[in-house]
Amino acid sequence: MIPDLSSFDAGTLVCAVGAAGSGKSTLFSTMPESSIVCLDELRLRLADDAGNQRVTPQAVRMQNLILRTRMELGLTTGVDSTNVEERVRATVLKPALAHGRRTVAVVFLTPLETCLARNALRPANTRVPDDRVAWQHRQTPRSAARLRREGFAEVYFVGVADAASGRGA
Repeated sequence: MIPDLSSFDAGTLVCAVGAAGSGKSTLFSTMPESSIVCLDELRLRLADDAGNQRVTPQAVRMQNLILRTRMELGLTTGVDSTNVEERVRATVLKPALAHGRRTVAVVFLTPLETCLARNALRPANTRVPDDRVAWQHRQTPRSAARLRREGFAEVYFVGVADAASGRGA
């Protein structure tokens, strides 16, 4: 089920979890641009290249500052990254939990073939290696099993039917 992002209370943290090409950015395209935190966009701002992995540590620091500030101000925020690693999600969750904000995870169970096909259409500088997409894809269901224990109050799944119909793309 694809959640209606506009229905969430002010101050909600919405964290996407899924492989590259699974449909995360499409989901977040329904939210105001200012409310989305995306490492690709931050890398673009820092280095004029969304795919420049050398500036990822700086982009993560910027992401964390934005998340802390938006959670403090009670602004709904979407985190448009793969977030398939528990340590990464812990960093994303920390400011929301510190400010008593609603926490929502949206897990993308898009078929691997779809993720790979979408990824292949990306510009070369932002294309993720296929083996990395496959790894992210394997991690996604493993991550889903732990999300509530980690601190996500609500977990939504965008499944195969949603992705196939284009509603989860």
